[in-house]
Amino acid sequence: MNRIIANKNRRIRYDTGTQWFFVFGYCLIGLVTLLCLLPFWLMISGSFTDEQAISKYGFNIIPPEFSLSAYEYIFKESWRPFLQAYIVTIGTTVIGTFVAVLFTSMAAYVLYRTDFRYRNAFAFYFYFTTLFSGGLIPWYILIVNFLGLKDQYAVLVVPMLLSSWEILLMRNFMKSIPDAVVESAKIDGANEFTIFARLVMPLSIAAIATIMLTKGLAYWNSWFLANLFVTSQKMYPLQFFLYRLLANTQFLHSSAGASVVAYMGPPPSESLKMATAVVVTGPIILLYPLLQRYFIKGIIIGAVKG
Repeated sequence: MNRIIANKNRRIRYDTGTQWFFVFGYCLIGLVTLLCLLPFWLMISGSFTDEQAISKYGFNIIPPEFSLSAYEYIFKESWRPFLQAYIVTIGTTVIGTFVAVLFTSMAAYVLYRTDFRYRNAFAFYFYFTTLFSGGLIPWYILIVNFLGLKDQYAVLVVPMLLSSWEILLMRNFMKSIPDAVVESAKIDGANEFTIFARLVMPLSIAAIATIMLTKGLAYWNSWFLANLFVTSQKMYPLQFFLYRLLANTQFLHSSAGASVVAYMGPPPSESLKMATAVVVTGPIILLYPLLQRYFIKGIIIGAVKG
C-alpha cells in the first residue's frame, strides 16, 4: 500500500524535447485564447468609448475617451421598457427551458425503451422533420389561426419548445444506461414514472445540462418570434427590444430623423451597439462556466452512442 502511494506521489520526469513541446503547446493555447477574447474585449471597450472617438480613432483595446453615454441611453432614457423586456426574457427562458427539458427527456425515454414496439418508427419521424419542413407560411398559419397564440406570452415559449435533434441526442445518451437498471426497478415494483424520475433522470445529468444550455441560449437570444407574433411593446423580449432600440437610433441618424436630432441631440450609435451586446451576453457568459463540463460530456456521449 505504501508503495502504491509513493508511486502516485512520485513526479513524472520528461526529457528536454517533451518539456519544450509542452512549453510551446501551452504558449500556443494561451495565444489562441487571447485571440478569442480579443473581440469580446473590443466590444466592452467600444461600449465605454465616446461616440466621436470611435468615429475618429476606431475601436481600441483601451478607450481613448471614456464615456458612459451608451449605457445612460439604455438605462436612463429607456429603463422602464428595458426592465420589462428583461423580465419577459428571464421568464420565457426559465419556463421554456424547464418545460423543454422535461418534455424532451420524456420523449427520449420512450424512444430509449427497447420494449416500445414503435420506437424506431417514431425516431425516423423525428429525424425526418430535421430534413424537411412545411415552411414559414404554414407554420405562421398554425401558430396564429389554429393555436391562437398571437400576442400571447405562450407564443414566446411554445414554438421553440421541442427540437428533434435534442430528443435524439437525449435518447442516444440514455442508451448508455444499462437495461438492468430498468429491469431491477421493475422487479422492485416501480412504475414507469418512478423509473424515469428517480433512475433515468439522475443518470442523465450531463445530457440534461447540455439541453438546458442549448435551449436556454435559444430562448435568451430569441427575437424572431416576437418579430412575427408580438405587437404589444410590454411583451417584447430583450433581444427584440434592443433590436428596435438600435433601429430607432439608426433612424435618428438618417436624414429623415435630422429634425429630431437637432432638437434632442444625437444619440450614440456605434457605442450603443457594443453596449447592447454587453448587456445581452453578460448573464449567459456567467452561466456557461457552470455547465461547461456537463455540456462537453453530453455532446460527446450523445453523439457517439448509436
